[in-house]
Amino acid sequence: MAKEKKQKKEKKELFITKVRKEMKKVRWPKKKEMIKYSGAVLICIILLSLFFVLSDILITSVKTIIGGL
Repeated sequence: MAKEKKQKKEKKELFITKVRKEMKKVRWPKKKEMIKYSGAVLICIILLSLFFVLSDILITSVKTIIGGL
C-alpha cells in the first residue's frame, strides 16, 4: 500500500517537472500581438453574427411570403 502511494507521488512529481519544462518552451504573445489577434477575433464574431442575423431575416421573410400565398 505504501509502495503504491510512493509510486503515485513520484508520477505526480515527474508530471509536474515535465510540465514546467514544456512551459519554458512556450512563446507567449506580446501585448501588440494580443491586441491584433483580439481585434481579428472580434471582427470575425461581428461578421458571423451579421451573416446569421441577415440569413434569419431573409428566411423568415421568405417563409412569410410563401405562407401568405
